[in-house]
Amino acid sequence: MKDLSKIFAAGFAQVFLVSANVYFISRLIWLGIAVCGFGISFLWTINVRKVATGTITGQLVYSAGAMCGGLCGVLLAKMIKH
Repeated sequence: MKDLSKIFAAGFAQVFLVSANVYFISRLIWLGIAVCGFGISFLWTINVRKVATGTITGQLVYSAGAMCGGLCGVLLAKMIKH
């Protein structure tokens, strides 16, 4: 269960940053773009190893985390903007 939580968090974090970055890019918020861009790239290098060799369960959990991260990333970026 602990491993699945880590996989979920990995997917969540990366897509959270991608969603926030899209929001920042569309509004030309330069600091947000820079922070999210760095974070996306850094997490990607870590996540590739975790998911590529994982089980189908791990891949589904990663995808669920990514879905939740996308929704939360947009919500947070919107709250920061306002």
